Amino acid sequence: MVGLFVYILLSRSGPLGVFGLLFTPTAMVIAQTFLITPIVVALSRQHLQQEWDRVGEQLCSFNISRIRAMPTLFWETRAALATVVLAGFGRAIAEIGAVMIVGGNIDHLTRVMTTAIALETSKGNLELAMALGVVLLTLALLVNAGVHWLTHWSARRGAG
Repeated sequence: MVGLFVYILLSRSGPLGVFGLLFTPTAMVIAQTFLITPIVVALSRQHLQQEWDRVGEQLCSFNISRIRAMPTLFWETRAALATVVLAGFGRAIAEIGAVMIVGGNIDHLTRVMTTAIALETSKGNLELAMALGVVLLTLALLVNAGVHWLTHWSARRGAG
């Protein structure tokens, strides 16, 4: 649905068609942004609200407004927000439909790993598709491990 919406938005007859962004990496970024923003915003808001419910009264007793309390809330929820970023990252790297619709799967221009996996699978080249899948999975695991390590390092550093 998002891919179709962005396609219509960026097509020649669409409101942003004059910019010629369809079938470009920029169109792919726009589609990915539309996909992950609601997830990241909703989860971030939930974690920040929970932290406000926990410490908001104390912050108000120090005459700190909600706006001035935001850095504290972000700091206190940094581990949860790192998980939110990982959720957005996971959603982005798993997406194939919207990226293929607006990017066009053009070789050496808009082909990404997920669309290459789909293409190679449809061509019957399962070995290459599997190898690309392993690379994508390894990349995702490395990013997750890096964020996990960074979160624990930050927590240990903050506790000391």
